[in-house]
Amino acid sequence: MPGLVGIIFRKAQNKISNPSDLQRVIKMIGDEDWSGMDVDIKGAIYEGLLEKTASSSDKGAGQYFTPRPLIRAIVDVMAPKPGQVIGDPACGTGGFLLAAHDYISQHNKLSKPEMKHLRTQALRGTDIVPGVVSLCAMNLYLHGIGTATSNDLSSVASAKEDPPVDRADALAQPSGRKFDMILANPPFGKKGGYTIVGDDGKISTEKQEYERDEFWATTANKQLNFLQHIVSELKVGGTAAVVLPDNVLFEGGAGETIRRELLKRCNVHTLLRLPTGIFYAQGVKANVLFFERKPASETPWTQDLWIYDLRTNQHFTLKTNPLAPKDLADFVKCYKERDRVAAASRRSSSADQRQDASATFKKFTYEEIVARDKANLDILWLKDDSLEDSENLPAPALLAAEIVESLEAALAEFRAVEEALAE
Repeated sequence: MPGLVGIIFRKAQNKISNPSDLQRVIKMIGDEDWSGMDVDIKGAIYEGLLEKTASSSDKGAGQYFTPRPLIRAIVDVMAPKPGQVIGDPACGTGGFLLAAHDYISQHNKLSKPEMKHLRTQALRGTDIVPGVVSLCAMNLYLHGIGTATSNDLSSVASAKEDPPVDRADALAQPSGRKFDMILANPPFGKKGGYTIVGDDGKISTEKQEYERDEFWATTANKQLNFLQHIVSELKVGGTAAVVLPDNVLFEGGAGETIRRELLKRCNVHTLLRLPTGIFYAQGVKANVLFFERKPASETPWTQDLWIYDLRTNQHFTLKTNPLAPKDLADFVKCYKERDRVAAASRRSSSADQRQDASATFKKFTYEEIVARDKANLDILWLKDDSLEDSENLPAPALLAAEIVESLEAALAEFRAVEEALAE
């Protein structure tokens, strides 16, 4: 079956072994007027199911599920516009694409051509996991994305021939498109590789490195490869916001090469340091890097990198203190005020006034960054109060959760070392 519906049901296998469970499902489906239900309601129901699945299991959808308050804050500051083509090369269940769709719909009075473009052409996602692609396709379909009105034959043909999501290894080769905006949370995990079973039955691993002409360095680090891929997929003037783990900020070798090239060839203007305890994958220390692709130039495009520290002195857990929109409100405000100041005046003194107003949002010049060892972007300046003030420690449950996450992060690093030594 071609098109989006074909992707949804690709290799689908539904098995219910208990007759009473099947009877309950049939009754639940029969009791609802699905055809009369609004698209927004059906989409919200499916999003809720995805989030529930993610929160109830250490595997499955959880590893592909980016916290929705974080997605909405990122999209809010990126402010996608009608007519733009927005991509996600590691789309998971489609959270970024849906948030971009909602932002454009809610912040603009769209003409009919703009509405058609938003529904059928504006959003493009790719993921390598077949089951997740099906989840994403269903999520988009229930939100009215990739579908066409019955009286619009050109849209019907387009939806069948060019669905908004597909299964592919995004890193293997260029997509053939150029995007106005890319929003992505590439999969965590430091190394990638193949498992090989020899003729003698012995199992070995081989590094998976991507050698592409447009890449600045060859590496097995998936996040570094996704970062290079995203830059290559952007139009000149295109913008990106990418969730990346801490190792991308400080790793040497290929990591240093890629950071220095990124700072030279793009305007890398903002870094959001994310708190721990917000992802379903435990022990994750991540950041959001915001940049704009620029044309070739002899001088570096990055002048100032503004870093917002939402990690120091912040304590989140998935159940007792989950990340909420209010926790990102100050970041959104600082980001937008910085942009307004820059638009109104290019005088550095105006930006310095913004920096003095918020200790969590600080500017670092290009010269300061490239002078650091390996052009390290893992910059700290705030005092960690918990290290000096024992009377104001977080609740024991929060401390315990943070200790568990730190231990799991350390174990992940040791596993990466073990794999490297084995190779």
